Order: sequence, then structure tokens, then C-alpha cells
Amino acid sequence: MKKILYLFLALASYGISAQASAEEYLKSAVSKFYLDNMEGAIVDYTKAIKIDSNYVEAYRKRGLAKETLKDYSGAIVDYTKAIEIDPNYAPAYGDRGITKGKLKDFSGAIADYIIAIEIDPNYATAYFNRGVSKFYLGDMIGACKDARKAQELGDDASILIKKACN
Repeated sequence: MKKILYLFLALASYGISAQASAEEYLKSAVSKFYLDNMEGAIVDYTKAIKIDSNYVEAYRKRGLAKETLKDYSGAIVDYTKAIEIDPNYAPAYGDRGITKGKLKDFSGAIADYIIAIEIDPNYATAYFNRGVSKFYLGDMIGACKDARKAQELGDDASILIKKACN
């Protein structure tokens, strides 16, 4: 009986150590993403999330993969979940803003960029993207101001500056 118990415990511990971790699935997903295998990346991001339902980066990156496949509503769901888990995660607001912009929801995009900038005042890309959204809404003064701030923070905003500031 003891031998069976030891065998069972050995097999159980082997099964646990043989399972991939959430981080390993994330790494695999990132590799698939960069190899342009979005479907495979989404599968691995989902596996990471099943292991750790609070894995903010897995939700965000799965959102990026969905956005690449033009599943904008699915991407927004994932970015929103990342934000629910960590309300101070500026990149999720920035990515959700980009997706809203692709859906022509420029006011919604601006709202996300405002929060991203409040969290990280040096988030150059958020200033640039907020400027683009303002440009599309006809706010050239606001677009110019954001483009100049993005440029000051190191983002190449020359195209937006040329269009909005002249």
C-alpha cells in the first residue's frame, strides 16, 4: 500500500512540475505574435490567463493580437479587463485608446489617453495619439499642443506638428 501511495505522490508531483507556467505560455505567445501567428498567440495568452486570471500583461497582449486580427471589440474587452485588474496600468489605456481610434471613437480614445497621461506624465505615445484624435475631431490647437509635448518627450511627432500646427 505504501508503494502505491509513493507512486501516486511521485506521479502527482511530476504532473505539477510538467505543467507549463503562465509565464511560459506568455513567452510562447509573444514568440508566435512576432512570427505573425496571431491565432496561436491568442491560444497561448488564453492558457496563461487560465492559469493566472489576474495576469494583466497576458490580457493586454492578447488584446494586441486580437487588434491585429481586426477583432476590435475583443481587443477592447481584453484591455478593459487588464485595466480592471490594474487601474494604474497606463499601456492598457493607451492600447484601448488606439483601438477606439480605429473605430473612429475619437472622444473615447481621448478619454483613455487622458487617463494614461495622468498615470504616466512622460508617456510620449499617449500625447501623440491624443493629438491625432484631437486632429480628427478638428481641434488643431489641442492637436498641436499634444504633438509638441510628444516631441519634447522624445516621440517623432513631426508629421502631426506639420499638419496641426501650421
